[in-house]
Amino acid sequence: MNTGKVILGFAAGIAAGAVAGILLAPDKGTNTRKKIVKGGEGLRDGIKDRFYRVSDFITEKFDGSKHAANDLVRNAKSHVDEVKKEAKTAMS
Repeated sequence: MNTGKVILGFAAGIAAGAVAGILLAPDKGTNTRKKIVKGGEGLRDGIKDRFYRVSDFITEKFDGSKHAANDLVRNAKSHVDEVKKEAKTAMS
């Protein structure tokens, strides 16, 4: 949720800057539009980069959790086998 707030804040800042730039631009409209397009491309690239980093982070955490769960199951099975073996020995 914190990452979403950062991205939303970043996007809002870019939008506010673009609006201020349009209103206060001393340049021609065509030049101003080109600048806005470049700014939008930068925003898009930044969001894409952040998305991929967050996606990689989530994937790593998921894989780590999956391995930890597999280890836990393996250890539990081993413990159950030991208890069964001890129970058989005690019954004999």
